[in-house]
Amino acid sequence: MSIDTAIEALSTLLGQRLSRSKSDLDQHGTSETHFALTPPDAVAYPANTEEVSEIVKICAAHGCPVVGFGAGTSLEGQTLAVQGGVVVDFRDMAAVLHVGAEDMDVTVQPGITREVLNEELRATGLMFPVDPGANASIGGMASTRASGTTAVRYGTMRDNVLGLEVVLADGRIIQTGTRARKSAAGYDLTALFVGAEGTLGLITALTLRLQGQPEAVTSAVCAFDDIEAAVSAVQMTIQMGIPMARIEFVDAATVAAVNAYSKMDLPLCPHLLIEFHGSETAVEEQATLFGEVVEEFGAKGFEWAKKAEERKALWTMRHHAYWAIVQSRKGCKALVTDICVPISKLAEAVEQTRADIAASPIEGPILGHVGDGNFHAILLFDESNEGEVQAAHDLSHQMVERALALGGTATGEHGIGMGKKKYMRAEHGAAWDVMGDIKQALDPQNLMNPGKLVRGN
Repeated sequence: MSIDTAIEALSTLLGQRLSRSKSDLDQHGTSETHFALTPPDAVAYPANTEEVSEIVKICAAHGCPVVGFGAGTSLEGQTLAVQGGVVVDFRDMAAVLHVGAEDMDVTVQPGITREVLNEELRATGLMFPVDPGANASIGGMASTRASGTTAVRYGTMRDNVLGLEVVLADGRIIQTGTRARKSAAGYDLTALFVGAEGTLGLITALTLRLQGQPEAVTSAVCAFDDIEAAVSAVQMTIQMGIPMARIEFVDAATVAAVNAYSKMDLPLCPHLLIEFHGSETAVEEQATLFGEVVEEFGAKGFEWAKKAEERKALWTMRHHAYWAIVQSRKGCKALVTDICVPISKLAEAVEQTRADIAASPIEGPILGHVGDGNFHAILLFDESNEGEVQAAHDLSHQMVERALALGGTATGEHGIGMGKKKYMRAEHGAAWDVMGDIKQALDPQNLMNPGKLVRGN
């Protein structure tokens, strides 16, 4: 039993669709953030579920680790083959399998990205609403239980996945969930695999909940004198029940970076970016109410973007913020971390994080999906400077400890992977042992994405 013998058998199965080229291995061994290059031993490109099952059976027979791969946009090292083995890339499994327009659902293969899916749905008047910013694959989004800018209205992947097809660690193919909107039939296995980060099996098909494309959309950006005022305005907006589709926060450092990167001219102070969806009348009422609320907190410089191209420019700027921030310090690495706290604790968490960063030797712009208490810090460091490297990790650690102390979580949407695994005991206690028991039951050889998420993995 060895990885080499597994690869030999996989080569017979897949032919040219099993790659060992250095460029392919390096591409699949790279993280978008600070993790070191960790190439796998081979990359497999299956064409259908049956081939995925055969791949997993071969790997199980030879003790070869298996790691799923979508668009590779995960931020905590989830797709890195830290124990070697085979990366299963779902590039060639990216089809829409069924559109249930009347039931507002769709079934897709895991490799399709959210942008391509919404292009496919355009003519139906429906959309898949979860938007993590990156053009991530749907399978990867489910595996990390992703959310993003629209979660405040439409929920996370947990709320939008109705059912799955999964290949287990022994090659069995199972179906979880149905197209029905609710069920009381046994364990919720769909929820178990959503967020499991590929440690329990490989997702090969997903049935998703869809939403109607809104009749009217309007977006706005407004500035504040300080972070506390901006975040407090968010808290009041939510408590009043104003139904926002998106409400995003960027601090002054982020604004400076996106101004340079996206050729914007926003004032160098904290901003909120807001979007409303609904009928023409509802959107107008919501926008008016929001304006009244944030005016009490000193909001200024309101700019409404009603035209589609204006809205696209605004949200493109937000989605490109990571790259803008990285470009703001040439040659740096980024430790991108996120936490999520109860809304009532958000202002405190953001203010204290900002103070910690200001007292450190590195820069760390803050931005986030503050409508659900989730924010990010992009901690920039020179990897050749040990003091800066340590400062980045110390700041990330302080953020997590603060979030847990405030009743929050170590990660609102980036997931655990390798980067946050050390906090699972503190957050979950004995429940983390139960996760390990489930892993042992479904993957006794510990071949499915080993080294991630789970105790003893």
